Amino acid sequence: MRKIAIFPGTFDPFTLGHFDLVQRGLGMFDEIIIALGVNAGKQHMFSLERRKHWITQVFEHEPRVGVQSYEGLTTRFAEQVGAQFILRGLRNSQDFIYESQIAQVNADMASGIQSVFIMSHSSHTMISSTVIRDLIQLGGNYEKYIPSLIAQDIPS
Repeated sequence: MRKIAIFPGTFDPFTLGHFDLVQRGLGMFDEIIIALGVNAGKQHMFSLERRKHWITQVFEHEPRVGVQSYEGLTTRFAEQVGAQFILRGLRNSQDFIYESQIAQVNADMASGIQSVFIMSHSSHTMISSTVIRDLIQLGGNYEKYIPSLIAQDIPS
């Protein structure tokens, strides 16, 4: 049986930390679906279409990575696409506490889906989409924290 994982998030924008987690996850899974969660109540800097386009371009030469958007519960989406795993990254102890709570609820809702945590590489622990958005808005040097393909498409 193929091992399929989803990597859920808003990816607003997709960072080098996210990229690293997907690359490392490919050593464990046959396929990874980057799952862009849609939350109508949340304000995003970049449109869903733009984020989806960027991530698709970043992985255009990696056939084992797909990009899809979804609404609702992550476990329902995982079941719909036949994923047995939810891939999540951990940068610090706060991430661990938050993600472990979510993983326990997900396991209760869908016992056939396991959460898998990968520790962020030390060079990526300070990177978050929130910080990157702040850098973009305030004119800081964000380019070194996101894939160059995405950085080139963000207006100065």
